[in-house]
Order: sequence, then structure tokens, then C-alpha cells
Amino acid sequence: MSARAVNPLQGAALLALSALLFSLMGLGIREVSTSVNNESVVFWRNLVGVLFFLPLVLLKGVRPLKTTRLKSHLGRTLFGLAAMYCFFYAIAHLPLADAMLFTYSAPVFTPLIAWWWLKEPLSKRMLLTTGIGLIGVLLVAKPSAALLDSHALIGLAASILAAFAFVSIREMSDTEPAFRIVFYFSLFSALISAIPLTWAWQPLTQAQLGLLLVIGLLATASQIIMSKAYSLAPPGQIGPFAYLAIVFAGLIAWLRWGEVPDLTSLLGAALIFSSSLLSISLSKRR
Repeated sequence: MSARAVNPLQGAALLALSALLFSLMGLGIREVSTSVNNESVVFWRNLVGVLFFLPLVLLKGVRPLKTTRLKSHLGRTLFGLAAMYCFFYAIAHLPLADAMLFTYSAPVFTPLIAWWWLKEPLSKRMLLTTGIGLIGVLLVAKPSAALLDSHALIGLAASILAAFAFVSIREMSDTEPAFRIVFYFSLFSALISAIPLTWAWQPLTQAQLGLLLVIGLLATASQIIMSKAYSLAPPGQIGPFAYLAIVFAGLIAWLRWGEVPDLTSLLGAALIFSSSLLSISLSKRR
């Protein structure tokens, strides 16, 4: 811990911004998945991530991207890419609220994984704040009967795999800056996700390509911000802020389709904010 920066307030703010971008990405994926298969969505999302870094390479060369931790980057990629496949599949086959619920319940697992992997302290208060946040997510999302469907297992797998990916980011943050972590994730993911296209390739229209471009840009920006956030504080301390994606998704649905949140949703949102603020205040006092 002494070799890593610790700034829970800044980390929480960045994680909240990352959650907003991820919720926008999720809505885009839901729309494009009606006509584009999961293999193509994952590949193009990662390819855009690689292209995102071309200006950096052209301006500064490959030196900022040099690393001695390729093995760690590959491990983070395997966790993150597997979570991505599961997440995109869940968005396409489950109600959006249910899919978001699974994905953003990852902070429930991150304190345990960080304790086991990085030997970071795990307190009862950390478990309490993440538990409060999860209850809030349940109230906002109001999971439907689809949670009992077999697709739900894939959504749960996305949550656990994402938690491992978050902790792997923390593990690398003592030497690897956020942009380098995201670059190698995008590069390795694009190479690996190109393999399924050998049997799942499909032609795309300009509209589909445009939407995939937006999705890729949102995802890459969100990942850079998220990587920076988890480099500033342990996942167990700031993880509840990832729940804000559920709140953001509800606000977007209200602005776009006129869906007004009911009392249950508002109560859930209050619990989510409360758990986030409690988590940060406890971290600050320590």
C-alpha cells in the first residue's frame, strides 16, 4: 500500500464519472445488439480502443507504452475480456436493469478478492457499505423474473470476472499508469476477440459502424478513468460508487423515454449514494 497513491475522494469522483460513461455505453450496446452479434460488438469495441491510442503513438512514439509487466496485462485482459463477453450477452438477452444489476454488483466481490489477492485490509464496515449499496441497486433495478433464467448465470459470471479485473488493475497500479493498462487491454482483447470472427463475421451498415464507434469511444474513455480511479484507492473503499451507473441509467431512461422513477427507485438511489459517501468518509478518517 505504501508504494501506491491513496486518494479515496478523487478516486471516487473518477469512478462515478466512469459509471456514467459505462451506463451510456450499455444503452448503446442494447440498441446495436438487436442487429449485430455479440462477437462483432466485442471485437469492434476493442478495436476502437486500440485506435484511440494512435494519436499518442504518433506524437510520442511507443516509449510511453513500454512495460515489463506483460504477464500482468495479459491476466487483466483475460479477466476483463471474459467479463465483457458475459456483460454484452447479458445486455442483449436480459432486461437492461437486470444486466446492469449484475455488472455493477462487482464491488460486492472486490473487497474479498483484494483481501485474498493483494492482502489489503477487509473490515466489517467495508462489507456493510457494499451490502447497503447492493440493496439500493436491487431497489432501483427491481429485478424481474428473468433473474431466475439461465442467462442470469452469465450475468453473475460477468460480475465476478469484472471484480477480478478491477483488483488486477489495482495490483498493477504501482508501476503502470492508467493509459498503459487500457492500451494493453484493448490491444490484447482486439487480437483475441478477432478469433471468433472467423466463424461469426457479418457485414455492417454505416449506421451500425457509427454506433459501434461511439460505444468503443465511451468504453475506452470509461476504462481509462476507471483504471485511474482504482489506482488511487483500494476497490473495497471506492467500489460502491460503481453503483451509480444504475442511477445514471435510470436518469437517461427518464430523459429519453419519459420514464419516471417510483418511490422504490428513489429509495434505492438514496441507499446507493449513502453507501458511497459512508465508504469515503470511513476511508478519509482512516
